[in-house]
Amino acid sequence: MCFSATASFIAGITLSAVGVVTLTRTNTKIHRPFAMIPLLFGIQQLIEGIIWLTFRYDAPLLQQMMTYLYSVFSHVLWPIYVPFSIGLMEIVCWRRKAIFVFQVVGIVLGLYLLYYIVPGPVMAEVTGGHIVYVSPHFYQIPVMVLYLTAACISCFFSSHIFVRLFGGLLLLSFITAYLIHIQTLISVWCFFAAILSAVIYLHIRLENTRGLHHGRSSIVVNE
Repeated sequence: MCFSATASFIAGITLSAVGVVTLTRTNTKIHRPFAMIPLLFGIQQLIEGIIWLTFRYDAPLLQQMMTYLYSVFSHVLWPIYVPFSIGLMEIVCWRRKAIFVFQVVGIVLGLYLLYYIVPGPVMAEVTGGHIVYVSPHFYQIPVMVLYLTAACISCFFSSHIFVRLFGGLLLLSFITAYLIHIQTLISVWCFFAAILSAVIYLHIRLENTRGLHHGRSSIVVNE
């Protein structure tokens, strides 16, 4: 995350473990993409840990590669993946259609940002004890609004309470990260979002409990 290599690796390993446990407790295929979010955040934190080490051991080529990879996660993956994963779980028709609109917004935005990431330059530097990702295209107000719309607001249209909670906490963490320092927004917000992804484990547990109760009810009815 934005504080040190050690913190990034601890967060990455912990979240990866949570992600694996969440996946193993997922009983239905439609929940698996959403259940993978903690694992993906864990991988992203591990990537940032490597970026920290490239400053310490002077590895510019590896740093550039990891910075591009981190940027693909933070700017391209999430606005596309979040609405996709929650839309896949949705069973209410009008909610699914609304989430699909956010999915389209996320795809367009993700491809737009990828268009600027590929030619670069995208750079990472340490400022005031934090990693700052340098690219003029990441901080435009319309881009940030569309990003939040796809990654956060889309969650509010879900019929699942923990998905709505996840979206609300994501939005709140963005505001907090923005107020801390706009230059370190990417790193700080990704850290908050990674920690918040533990809420997804609660969602999977709730769905498993509902499935168990439904199964027991079916047995009683059959008997």
